Amino acid sequence: MVRLFRPGGLTLALALVAGLVAASPAAADDTKTVTYRGYQVSVPAAWPIVDLVADPSACVRLDRPAVYLGRSTSQANCPAHLVGRSAGLILEPLTSAARSSAKQLPADGLLRRVVADAGVLVTAYYAPGAERTANDLLATGRVVTKTSSARVPQLAAAPPTIVATGNYAGNGFDTCAAPSQAAMDAWRPTYQGVGIYISGGLRACAQPNLTADWVAANASKGWQFLLIDVGLQAPCTTYQSRMSSVPATALTQGKNAAINAVAAAQALGFAPRSAIYSDIENYTSTAACKAAVLSYLSGWTQELNARGYLGGAYVGAASGGADLASAYTSTAYTRPDNIWFAHWGSTPVGTTRFIPSTYWNNHQRVHQFAGDVSETNGGVTMSIDRNYLNLTAPPPPVTSFTVSGGVTAATLRWTKPSNVTLGQIMIRAASGSTPPRLPTTGTAIYNGTASLYAHTGLANSASYAYRVWVKNSAGKISPGVDVRLSGSKSMIAASATSIMYTGAVTLTTAATRLDGVKMAGVPMVLYSKAKTATKWSTVGTFTADANGVARATQKPAVSTYYMWGYNGAAGVLGTRSASVLVQVHPAISAYLVPASIKLGASSVLYGYVNPPHAGTTAYLQRRSGTTWVAVTTGKLATNGKYAFSIKPTARGTFTYRVVWLADADHQGWQTASKVLTVS
Repeated sequence: MVRLFRPGGLTLALALVAGLVAASPAAADDTKTVTYRGYQVSVPAAWPIVDLVADPSACVRLDRPAVYLGRSTSQANCPAHLVGRSAGLILEPLTSAARSSAKQLPADGLLRRVVADAGVLVTAYYAPGAERTANDLLATGRVVTKTSSARVPQLAAAPPTIVATGNYAGNGFDTCAAPSQAAMDAWRPTYQGVGIYISGGLRACAQPNLTADWVAANASKGWQFLLIDVGLQAPCTTYQSRMSSVPATALTQGKNAAINAVAAAQALGFAPRSAIYSDIENYTSTAACKAAVLSYLSGWTQELNARGYLGGAYVGAASGGADLASAYTSTAYTRPDNIWFAHWGSTPVGTTRFIPSTYWNNHQRVHQFAGDVSETNGGVTMSIDRNYLNLTAPPPPVTSFTVSGGVTAATLRWTKPSNVTLGQIMIRAASGSTPPRLPTTGTAIYNGTASLYAHTGLANSASYAYRVWVKNSAGKISPGVDVRLSGSKSMIAASATSIMYTGAVTLTTAATRLDGVKMAGVPMVLYSKAKTATKWSTVGTFTADANGVARATQKPAVSTYYMWGYNGAAGVLGTRSASVLVQVHPAISAYLVPASIKLGASSVLYGYVNPPHAGTTAYLQRRSGTTWVAVTTGKLATNGKYAFSIKPTARGTFTYRVVWLADADHQGWQTASKVLTVS
């Protein structure tokens, strides 16, 4: 890394650190052809050729244009403090390690092509903004001699398991390129911590040694790792690759950088709980520049935290360090979890006058106290920066985090991590399918020390997403663990909304999950409630078919409300349909005897109401034109019988009916019309 020699002292060695712009495509007569192991490519004539077979310890510097042939085995000759990017090519044998490297690193100023027919891995490096030029360069490549034995099987990536760093207080170093295994072994036990560049468009050294196998091997030997991303720099610097001076844009740029850094970290085997440091080189601070840097680091930290990683910042103590310290308590920015500051020549115990000792004091500091020094251990000499680390890792997350849905409620369960002095379990919720990303977003629903919580008051037909964090007694927070509760919904349809007493109605429902998963074979519950009742009762449980459809046929005795329900399951919130009222009306018979009479005689209109409704009133009506007029009334007998004597006073045809008005339980109804002829 480029470091401050002393805060407020010497200036940067700009000849080494300037972000170089890639040259524009060369004309045909300004190019030369490079052939390597049967692969041929055209490059600018001015680019030097560096043969790593002849000199395997040569530094592969990405801040200079060149064509590197072969694979460096040492990189010990690289300066410690290189930042910047030019344009060039690296052509190396396609081995399993090389193929793994091609898969591991995200797009950060490197374009890789696996040329299996020639057994070559081609890497084009380029300055930010020059990807098209690099693509054009790679497009000139072709295979002139096939090497059938060069095909290397692809290896499945191992899940990330290594935490960088763990709990460590002691010395560490960083250097431009990850050292060889022999160098790492020689430097133990003098050092236990090592800084490695894992991502960023301004990394100035190739990383031939930096593979998942290298990381795993050194982790097993007790090494602690400082993960470095060197990307966009402060807008007030002379670097060609700078972050936006607009704070909102810088915030987004910081988030994007974090996404790439996490991909690189995971490819190397680094798991959540690891800290990744954004390398922000020295700058002369102004109000606008400070706002941009703090916004960039806010986005960086937010995105890393959302993905379970710690956001760290590498800064010069007098520039970025002072600016971060001035905003330590500000709610306008998200401060990094860890700080790594360069203050050369100061006492290597993690203090500096630019950052109060009360800030980042919870084992959150790395102090770079010397830079660009040559040191020999175990007979191996390297150019390094020296650091003192005082770090602890956050606690591991909960396991077995599950949610089981009920109706308007859900039960969350989890297993607390062992060997953690627990502060509290923190759960936050959000409506929909996206969980809260940070412990400050969403809605706090639980803070405690239990292993179970019932979340009540949930909306019908809604989905929820949860994230849980562990906070230990020291106040450090674990990565979040998510669980989603899919909402469900059901509709209700009735084959009729008005039926005769003893008649039947078919109630149908179609149940669906809001996430689109079919609810085939689930138990659907039919509920009913008499029109006059206040409580629902269960009619029965019916199994939905392959499309989530269930139906039931009922013969209600009184007017009845019906509702379908699904009571939920693991990961699915229960639901209730709307209700539908099925009106039940009595069966009313009518008999007119006789139907024809002489003037002066009488006829009887009688019948029965079922159910009987003894003592209630029946109304005799006669049609007059287009309306019905009341004639008389009568009470129903015990068996529901009514009888009306009819004696018209004129000859003609008369139409009668009997009406029974609704009560609380049944819908009103009337008989069929009866015609009486008087002669």
